[in-house]
Amino acid sequence: MKPPSVEETIFPDFDTFGSMEQHSVEYKNSTINYYRFGSGAKLLFAFHGYGEDGLSFRILESSLGKEYTIIAPDLPFHGITEWREGLDFTVNELLDLLVLCGRPISEPMSLLGYSMGGRIALQLLQTIPGSIKKIVLIAPDGLHHNFWHSFATQTWLGSKLFSYTMHHTGWLLVLMRLATRLRLFNKNLINFVHYYLDDVSSRLILYRRWTTLRKFNTSIGLLKKIIRENHIPITLLFGRYDPIILTKRGLNFQKGIKEFVTVKELEAGHQILKEKYSQEITAMFTA
Repeated sequence: MKPPSVEETIFPDFDTFGSMEQHSVEYKNSTINYYRFGSGAKLLFAFHGYGEDGLSFRILESSLGKEYTIIAPDLPFHGITEWREGLDFTVNELLDLLVLCGRPISEPMSLLGYSMGGRIALQLLQTIPGSIKKIVLIAPDGLHHNFWHSFATQTWLGSKLFSYTMHHTGWLLVLMRLATRLRLFNKNLINFVHYYLDDVSSRLILYRRWTTLRKFNTSIGLLKKIIRENHIPITLLFGRYDPIILTKRGLNFQKGIKEFVTVKELEAGHQILKEKYSQEITAMFTA
């Protein structure tokens, strides 16, 4: 294992958001990239969505940077992180990276997760609840267990079928067209699938990304117990027209812990982590 080291680039006056720091951390055989925004006393780890990177959170520096220091890593097979540990990323490795990218995990922190990053944040809540002060999740994955995702990434047969399908998509697309005619899927979902499966390179990177994060699984019951016992406030933000991450997932999660979980909805689709919604997101941390 290589000794941890950091290379740093500082970008002064980054657009209208002030200064931004880009860091490169050597970890095992890999190089992890992360960004630091703001200089506030409170620590906020931010986890991006599928196909995005830590730069997605630059929109929050001007509004949150005085109160928070935002640390946003590029997750494996995303951004300019170079992940060389195979198709494997564990919770312990995530904790190692938090230490290298920020401060000791025993220090109080808040979490922000968008889409796929929501699953990362929920895993941290389950793993180190004593360090978590507040959580904001935007169109988050991980609030319910999807049978097909679990089958594809958690079982031997599912993993084999998933790998085969990423190289031979014809049968799946035919099946989904049939399901659409039977009104089992809506058109927006079909368009979403085509976006990621029609291109060979997009399919293969999807396989790597999903498989690498397969060990990030949480128990909804345990999460609710942790939230209740530790009095951790969570705000969930959804887009009303999101065809993938539905508001009802948040409302179901809220049951039994309503005093700690707030559910909000915007007139938007899945792409909520945009500057035009930055004030709504900021308000969830300052309220």
